[in-house]
Amino acid sequence: MRTFDSLDAREILALAIALEEEDGRIYESFADALHASYPELAASYEELRKEEDGHRHRLLELYQARFGTSMPLIRRQDVKGFVSRKPIWLTRAFSPKAAAREAESMEIETCRFYERAAQRTSDAAIRQLLGDLAEEERRHEHTAQGLTLSPSEETDAKARKRLFLLQVVQPGLAGLMDGSVSTLAPLFAAALATHQSWQTFLVGLAASTGAGISMGFAEALSDDGSLTGRGHPWARGGICGLMTTLGGLGHTLPYLIPHIKTANTIAVAVVLIELSIISWIRHRYMDTPWSTALLQVFIGGLLVFFTGVLIGSS
Repeated sequence: MRTFDSLDAREILALAIALEEEDGRIYESFADALHASYPELAASYEELRKEEDGHRHRLLELYQARFGTSMPLIRRQDVKGFVSRKPIWLTRAFSPKAAAREAESMEIETCRFYERAAQRTSDAAIRQLLGDLAEEERRHEHTAQGLTLSPSEETDAKARKRLFLLQVVQPGLAGLMDGSVSTLAPLFAAALATHQSWQTFLVGLAASTGAGISMGFAEALSDDGSLTGRGHPWARGGICGLMTTLGGLGHTLPYLIPHIKTANTIAVAVVLIELSIISWIRHRYMDTPWSTALLQVFIGGLLVFFTGVLIGSS
Protein backbone atom coordinates (compact mmCIF):
# COMPACT_ATOMS: atom_id res chain seq x y z
CA MET A 1 0.00 0.00 0.00
CA ARG A 2 1.39 3.41 -1.00
CA THR A 3 1.53 6.48 1.20
CA PHE A 4 -0.02 9.66 -0.10
CA ASP A 5 3.28 11.57 0.09
CA SER A 6 4.94 9.01 -2.21
CA LEU A 7 2.61 9.82 -5.14
CA ASP A 8 3.83 12.00 -7.99
CA ALA A 9 1.67 14.42 -10.00
CA ARG A 10 0.79 11.77 -12.59
CA GLU A 11 -0.36 9.32 -9.92
CA ILE A 12 -2.28 12.00 -8.02
CA LEU A 13 -4.27 12.87 -11.13
CA ALA A 14 -4.91 9.18 -11.86
CA LEU A 15 -6.11 8.67 -8.30
CA ALA A 16 -8.34 11.75 -8.52
CA ILE A 17 -9.95 10.37 -11.69
CA ALA A 18 -10.57 7.03 -9.97
CA LEU A 19 -12.11 8.80 -6.96
CA GLU A 20 -14.48 10.80 -9.14
CA GLU A 21 -15.50 7.65 -11.05
CA GLU A 22 -16.25 5.81 -7.81
CA ASP A 23 -18.16 8.74 -6.27
CA GLY A 24 -20.22 9.08 -9.44
CA ARG A 25 -21.16 5.40 -9.36
CA ILE A 26 -22.12 5.63 -5.70
CA TYR A 27 -24.35 8.66 -6.30
CA GLU A 28 -25.96 6.84 -9.22
CA SER A 29 -26.68 3.91 -6.89
CA PHE A 30 -28.15 6.31 -4.31
CA ALA A 31 -30.44 7.82 -6.96
CA ASP A 32 -31.60 4.40 -8.15
CA ALA A 33 -32.27 3.17 -4.60
CA LEU A 34 -34.23 6.30 -3.59
CA HIS A 35 -36.06 6.94 -6.85
CA ALA A 36 -39.27 5.05 -6.03
CA SER A 37 -39.87 6.44 -2.53
CA TYR A 38 -37.95 9.74 -2.56
CA PRO A 39 -37.88 11.11 -6.12
CA GLU A 40 -36.70 14.59 -5.06
CA LEU A 41 -33.75 13.19 -3.13
CA ALA A 42 -32.97 10.88 -6.04
CA ALA A 43 -32.85 13.90 -8.35
CA SER A 44 -30.39 15.62 -5.98
CA TYR A 45 -28.08 12.63 -6.03
CA GLU A 46 -28.36 12.41 -9.81
CA GLU A 47 -27.27 16.04 -9.99
CA LEU A 48 -24.30 15.26 -7.77
CA ARG A 49 -23.44 12.35 -10.06
CA LYS A 50 -23.42 14.67 -13.08
CA GLU A 51 -21.12 17.11 -11.31
CA GLU A 52 -18.72 14.33 -10.33
CA ASP A 53 -18.73 13.19 -13.93
CA GLY A 54 -17.84 16.74 -14.97
CA HIS A 55 -14.93 16.71 -12.52
CA ARG A 56 -13.74 13.45 -14.04
CA HIS A 57 -13.78 14.89 -17.56
CA ARG A 58 -11.79 17.95 -16.49
CA LEU A 59 -9.22 15.77 -14.76
CA LEU A 60 -8.97 13.46 -17.78
CA GLU A 61 -8.42 16.38 -20.15
CA LEU A 62 -5.61 17.77 -18.00
CA TYR A 63 -4.05 14.34 -17.53
CA GLN A 64 -3.99 13.65 -21.27
CA ALA A 65 -2.53 17.09 -21.95
CA ARG A 66 0.28 16.53 -19.42
CA PHE A 67 0.97 12.79 -19.52
CA GLY A 68 -0.73 11.28 -22.58
CA THR A 69 -3.26 8.47 -22.71
CA SER A 70 -1.44 5.83 -20.63
CA MET A 71 -2.73 5.95 -17.05
CA PRO A 72 -1.56 3.97 -13.99
CA LEU A 73 -4.23 1.91 -12.25
CA ILE A 74 -4.30 3.37 -8.75
CA ARG A 75 -7.37 3.34 -6.53
CA ARG A 76 -8.31 4.59 -3.09
CA GLN A 77 -7.69 1.16 -1.52
CA ASP A 78 -4.10 1.29 -2.83
CA VAL A 79 -3.26 4.44 -0.85
CA LYS A 80 -2.92 4.64 2.90
CA GLY A 81 -5.21 7.19 4.56
CA PHE A 82 -8.55 6.45 2.92
CA VAL A 83 -11.42 4.83 4.82
CA SER A 84 -12.82 1.56 3.52
CA ARG A 85 -16.35 2.07 2.24
CA LYS A 86 -19.07 -0.47 2.86
CA PRO A 87 -21.76 -0.73 0.14
CA ILE A 88 -24.56 0.59 2.36
CA TRP A 89 -26.62 1.50 -0.72
CA LEU A 90 -27.01 -2.23 -1.44
CA THR A 91 -28.41 -3.14 1.99
CA ARG A 92 -32.02 -3.45 3.03
CA ALA A 93 -31.40 -0.89 5.78
CA PHE A 94 -30.55 1.82 3.23
CA SER A 95 -32.29 5.09 4.06
CA PRO A 96 -32.13 8.78 3.09
CA LYS A 97 -30.36 9.53 6.37
CA ALA A 98 -27.73 6.86 5.73
CA ALA A 99 -27.25 8.10 2.17
CA ALA A 100 -26.77 11.71 3.29
CA ARG A 101 -24.30 10.71 5.98
CA GLU A 102 -22.28 8.63 3.52
CA ALA A 103 -22.36 11.45 0.94
CA GLU A 104 -21.12 14.00 3.48
CA SER A 105 -18.30 11.68 4.55
CA MET A 106 -17.33 11.09 0.90
CA GLU A 107 -17.22 14.81 0.11
CA ILE A 108 -15.19 15.66 3.23
CA GLU A 109 -12.63 13.01 2.35
CA THR A 110 -12.40 14.05 -1.31
CA CYS A 111 -12.11 17.73 -0.38
CA ARG A 112 -9.22 16.96 1.97
CA PHE A 113 -7.58 14.92 -0.76
CA TYR A 114 -7.73 17.80 -3.26
CA GLU A 115 -6.46 20.30 -0.69
CA ARG A 116 -3.43 18.16 0.15
CA ALA A 117 -2.84 17.24 -3.48
CA ALA A 118 -2.86 20.90 -4.54
CA GLN A 119 -0.22 21.71 -1.92
CA ARG A 120 2.11 19.01 -3.22
CA THR A 121 2.24 19.91 -6.92
CA SER A 122 4.33 22.63 -8.51
CA ASP A 123 2.50 22.51 -11.86
CA ALA A 124 0.37 25.66 -12.00
CA ALA A 125 -2.43 24.16 -14.11
CA ILE A 126 -2.70 21.03 -11.97
CA ARG A 127 -2.59 23.09 -8.78
CA GLN A 128 -5.35 25.39 -10.01
CA LEU A 129 -7.64 22.54 -11.07
CA LEU A 130 -7.15 20.65 -7.80
CA GLY A 131 -7.83 23.81 -5.81
CA ASP A 132 -10.99 24.50 -7.81
CA LEU A 133 -12.19 20.93 -7.30
CA ALA A 134 -11.53 21.19 -3.56
CA GLU A 135 -13.81 24.20 -3.41
CA GLU A 136 -16.49 22.43 -5.44
CA GLU A 137 -16.30 19.35 -3.19
CA ARG A 138 -16.72 21.68 -0.21
CA ARG A 139 -19.95 22.92 -1.76
CA HIS A 140 -21.01 19.31 -2.28
CA GLU A 141 -20.43 18.72 1.43
CA HIS A 142 -22.89 21.51 2.25
CA THR A 143 -25.31 20.05 -0.29
CA ALA A 144 -25.10 16.66 1.42
CA GLN A 145 -25.74 18.29 4.80
CA GLY A 146 -28.80 20.00 3.34
CA LEU A 147 -30.29 16.65 2.35
CA THR A 148 -30.90 15.88 6.03
CA LEU A 149 -30.59 19.15 7.93
CA SER A 150 -33.62 21.34 8.50
CA PRO A 151 -33.02 25.11 8.44
CA SER A 152 -33.28 25.27 12.23
CA GLU A 153 -30.54 22.72 12.93
CA GLU A 154 -27.07 23.88 13.92
CA THR A 155 -24.31 23.03 11.43
CA ASP A 156 -21.61 23.14 14.09
CA ALA A 157 -23.55 20.69 16.25
CA LYS A 158 -23.70 18.30 13.32
CA ALA A 159 -19.98 18.74 12.75
CA ARG A 160 -19.25 17.89 16.38
CA LYS A 161 -21.47 14.83 16.15
CA ARG A 162 -19.70 13.70 12.97
CA LEU A 163 -16.27 14.11 14.56
CA PHE A 164 -17.43 12.20 17.63
CA LEU A 165 -18.70 9.42 15.39
CA LEU A 166 -15.50 9.24 13.34
CA GLN A 167 -12.97 9.67 16.13
CA VAL A 168 -14.62 7.89 19.07
CA VAL A 169 -17.67 5.78 18.22
CA GLN A 170 -16.32 3.96 15.15
CA PRO A 171 -12.96 2.87 16.62
CA GLY A 172 -14.57 2.16 19.99
CA LEU A 173 -17.30 0.05 18.44
CA ALA A 174 -14.82 -1.88 16.31
CA GLY A 175 -12.76 -2.62 19.41
CA LEU A 176 -15.74 -3.56 21.56
CA MET A 177 -17.06 -5.95 18.92
CA ASP A 178 -13.68 -7.60 18.43
CA GLY A 179 -12.95 -7.90 22.15
CA SER A 180 -16.39 -9.19 23.05
CA VAL A 181 -16.62 -11.72 20.24
CA SER A 182 -13.08 -12.87 19.43
CA THR A 183 -12.26 -13.82 23.04
CA LEU A 184 -15.32 -16.03 23.46
CA ALA A 185 -13.79 -19.09 21.81
CA PRO A 186 -10.52 -19.26 23.80
CA LEU A 187 -12.23 -18.35 27.08
CA PHE A 188 -15.01 -20.94 27.00
CA ALA A 189 -12.74 -23.53 25.43
CA ALA A 190 -10.41 -23.12 28.41
CA ALA A 191 -13.31 -23.23 30.88
CA LEU A 192 -14.66 -26.50 29.50
CA ALA A 193 -11.25 -28.07 28.98
CA THR A 194 -9.73 -27.27 32.40
CA HIS A 195 -12.82 -26.91 34.65
CA GLN A 196 -10.72 -24.46 36.65
CA SER A 197 -11.63 -20.81 37.11
CA TRP A 198 -8.12 -19.40 37.64
CA GLN A 199 -6.62 -20.99 34.53
CA THR A 200 -9.63 -19.81 32.53
CA PHE A 201 -9.21 -16.31 33.92
CA LEU A 202 -5.56 -16.25 32.82
CA VAL A 203 -6.52 -17.37 29.30
CA GLY A 204 -9.20 -14.68 29.09
CA LEU A 205 -6.85 -12.01 30.45
CA ALA A 206 -4.15 -12.94 27.93
CA ALA A 207 -6.62 -13.06 25.03
CA SER A 208 -8.21 -9.71 25.97
CA THR A 209 -4.90 -7.92 26.45
CA GLY A 210 -3.37 -9.37 23.31
CA ALA A 211 -6.43 -8.51 21.24
CA GLY A 212 -6.40 -4.97 22.66
CA ILE A 213 -2.77 -4.39 21.70
CA SER A 214 -3.29 -5.89 18.24
CA MET A 215 -6.46 -3.91 17.49
CA GLY A 216 -4.95 -0.70 18.85
CA PHE A 217 -1.95 -0.90 16.54
CA ALA A 218 -4.11 -2.01 13.59
CA GLU A 219 -6.43 0.98 13.99
CA ALA A 220 -3.56 3.45 14.48
CA LEU A 221 -1.69 2.22 11.41
CA SER A 222 -4.73 1.91 9.14
CA ASP A 223 -5.36 5.64 8.65
CA ASP A 224 -3.32 8.71 9.61
CA GLY A 225 -6.47 10.87 9.63
CA SER A 226 -5.04 13.43 7.22
CA LEU A 227 -7.54 12.69 4.44
CA THR A 228 -10.53 11.54 6.48
CA GLY A 229 -10.64 13.88 9.47
CA ARG A 230 -10.81 10.88 11.81
CA GLY A 231 -8.41 12.44 14.29
CA HIS A 232 -4.95 11.48 15.51
CA PRO A 233 -4.21 7.84 14.66
CA TRP A 234 -2.79 6.97 18.09
CA ALA A 235 -5.81 8.49 19.85
CA ARG A 236 -8.10 6.29 17.75
CA GLY A 237 -5.80 3.34 18.31
CA GLY A 238 -5.90 3.91 22.05
CA ILE A 239 -9.68 4.05 22.07
CA CYS A 240 -9.95 0.94 19.90
CA GLY A 241 -7.39 -1.00 21.96
CA LEU A 242 -8.96 -0.02 25.28
CA MET A 243 -12.47 -1.00 24.18
CA THR A 244 -11.14 -4.29 22.78
CA THR A 245 -9.55 -5.13 26.10
CA LEU A 246 -12.66 -4.12 28.05
CA GLY A 247 -14.86 -6.17 25.73
CA GLY A 248 -12.84 -9.28 26.53
CA LEU A 249 -12.43 -8.58 30.25
CA GLY A 250 -16.17 -8.25 30.77
CA HIS A 251 -16.79 -11.99 30.50
CA THR A 252 -13.33 -12.88 31.84
CA LEU A 253 -13.74 -11.31 35.30
CA PRO A 254 -16.45 -13.80 36.42
CA TYR A 255 -13.74 -16.46 36.44
CA LEU A 256 -12.26 -14.88 39.53
CA ILE A 257 -15.08 -16.82 41.21
CA PRO A 258 -13.60 -20.16 42.27
CA HIS A 259 -16.74 -22.20 41.52
CA ILE A 260 -16.47 -22.93 37.79
CA LYS A 261 -20.18 -23.55 37.14
CA THR A 262 -21.16 -20.28 38.80
CA ALA A 263 -18.46 -18.45 36.84
CA ASN A 264 -19.69 -20.01 33.57
CA THR A 265 -23.27 -18.92 34.25
CA ILE A 266 -22.30 -15.35 35.07
CA ALA A 267 -19.93 -15.16 32.09
CA VAL A 268 -22.70 -16.25 29.70
CA ALA A 269 -25.01 -13.59 31.18
CA VAL A 270 -22.30 -10.95 30.74
CA VAL A 271 -21.81 -12.00 27.11
CA LEU A 272 -25.53 -11.50 26.42
CA ILE A 273 -25.34 -8.04 27.99
CA GLU A 274 -22.25 -7.15 25.93
CA LEU A 275 -23.86 -8.24 22.66
CA SER A 276 -26.98 -6.23 23.53
CA ILE A 277 -24.88 -3.12 24.21
CA ILE A 278 -23.08 -3.53 20.88
CA SER A 279 -26.43 -3.88 19.10
CA TRP A 280 -27.69 -0.71 20.81
CA ILE A 281 -24.60 1.26 19.78
CA ARG A 282 -25.00 0.11 16.18
CA HIS A 283 -28.68 1.13 16.28
CA ARG A 284 -28.04 4.45 18.04
CA TYR A 285 -25.01 5.73 16.14
CA MET A 286 -24.86 3.72 12.91
CA ASP A 287 -28.58 3.91 12.02
CA THR A 288 -28.84 0.12 11.93
CA PRO A 289 -32.38 -1.21 12.55
CA TRP A 290 -32.76 -3.02 15.86
CA SER A 291 -33.63 -6.33 14.22
CA THR A 292 -30.65 -6.19 11.86
CA ALA A 293 -28.22 -5.14 14.60
CA LEU A 294 -29.37 -7.87 16.97
CA LEU A 295 -29.32 -10.54 14.26
CA GLN A 296 -25.85 -9.66 12.98
CA VAL A 297 -24.21 -9.31 16.40
CA PHE A 298 -25.81 -12.33 18.05
CA ILE A 299 -25.22 -14.67 15.12
CA GLY A 300 -21.53 -13.77 15.09
CA GLY A 301 -21.26 -14.08 18.86
CA LEU A 302 -23.06 -17.43 18.98
CA LEU A 303 -20.91 -18.88 16.20
CA VAL A 304 -17.70 -17.98 18.06
CA PHE A 305 -19.18 -19.15 21.39
CA PHE A 306 -20.15 -22.57 20.05
CA THR A 307 -16.73 -22.87 18.40
CA GLY A 308 -15.15 -22.50 21.84
CA VAL A 309 -17.63 -24.96 23.36
CA LEU A 310 -16.89 -27.60 20.69
CA ILE A 311 -13.13 -27.20 21.01
CA GLY A 312 -13.23 -27.17 24.82
CA SER A 313 -15.46 -30.27 24.95
CA SER A 314 -13.37 -32.34 22.54
